[in-house]
Amino acid sequence: MSVDVLTFGLNHVSAPVSVRERVSFPIDLVKPALDGLRSTFGRSVREAAILSTCNRTELYCAADPSVSIHIPEWLADFNRLERGSLQPHLYQYQSNEAVRHAFRVASGLDSMVLGEPQILGQMKEAVRAAEAAGSLGTLLHQLFQRTFSVAKEVRSTTAIGAHSVSMAAAAVKLAERVFGDLSQCNTLFIGAGEMIELCATHFAAVQPRSMVVANRTVERAELLAGRFNARTMKLSDLPDRIAEFDVIVSCTASSLPILGLGMVERATRSRRHRPVVMVDLAVPRDIEHEVGRLPDVYLYTVDDLGRLVQTATDARKAAVVQAEAIIETRVRNFMHWLQSREAVPTIIELQRTAEQIRQHELEKARRMLARGEDPARALEMLAHGLTQKYLHGPMAALNQSEPEERAQLLSLLPRLMPAEKRR
Repeated sequence: MSVDVLTFGLNHVSAPVSVRERVSFPIDLVKPALDGLRSTFGRSVREAAILSTCNRTELYCAADPSVSIHIPEWLADFNRLERGSLQPHLYQYQSNEAVRHAFRVASGLDSMVLGEPQILGQMKEAVRAAEAAGSLGTLLHQLFQRTFSVAKEVRSTTAIGAHSVSMAAAAVKLAERVFGDLSQCNTLFIGAGEMIELCATHFAAVQPRSMVVANRTVERAELLAGRFNARTMKLSDLPDRIAEFDVIVSCTASSLPILGLGMVERATRSRRHRPVVMVDLAVPRDIEHEVGRLPDVYLYTVDDLGRLVQTATDARKAAVVQAEAIIETRVRNFMHWLQSREAVPTIIELQRTAEQIRQHELEKARRMLARGEDPARALEMLAHGLTQKYLHGPMAALNQSEPEERAQLLSLLPRLMPAEKRR
């Protein structure tokens, strides 16, 4: 059974957030998903890892290429979607294309924000989850280690991240479009993860009137709030207090919306229809999309922020060209390693056969010496026996081959001769 690197996925380019949120994998679902995948396909899928972020869901496999037509169906089935519903949004890569894609993702070349650094940490988390699930083996381990090395090389030798505008900075810009000066705005952050921390950092820089962190785990909320002299509140208090806030940024791992249409509608009435900016960076979404239809609410999703930061400068374009060149070289190196692995069983078998020949001829020489025969003759017979047996295979192949095949064998023979002879 042949094994190759296969990648299946959808991202911010191929699918809108309304599709991506239906196939996202919260951390507690990753192991059941990986177990289910390998249970469904058996030895046809040797290794697997799942990368799931707000911008992409991707499945990396070391698998028999024949399963590639069935894995998209499994992905739909696992997420309780109609078979074929993901097909318009799904991309598939194999072999060097799959390797190239992994390198580009980790390097920030495939991100909504070109060069953003968060994706590298997210890929490392995906690898740790696969290791914990027991679904990572030699091939994918080597792929991801080289992926991280390539990403480090790209970031350290190019300016790929130097000119990027982060999603967090984009959130501030959107709020400033509505309110202008944010010094009189009350800001609420829902969640306490890395993205919320980045957003809080950017908003703190423009010194809003107040900052409040709401999170399911109070300790994490207090830890984050302490860094920015902010206050905390319970998630259960949202219905009663949401009207206090002019800017709301949410990014949690909740599988269901936290802010519904009814809750926000009541809040806007309490605010006497003063505008409110809501930024939903979560996938699945934290804020029901119907909220965006309210006249006083400016609701932005992760896709909206992505469009804001898409503009490319000449410096970034030059960095991309340089990064792509680095990646192309590293892809060739990895494929060479992968192809050399295919020869390992043959090399082991060749070594085993050679060892059997050696043992057999050595035993014959020992018996000759035990009988008292001349040591020089024993050595001569040992050398002759080894030579004849090692040459038997190549000579038989040459004698039994057709002219075209014989010409190919003859062209290879000089490369297979001992180094001393070639010199």
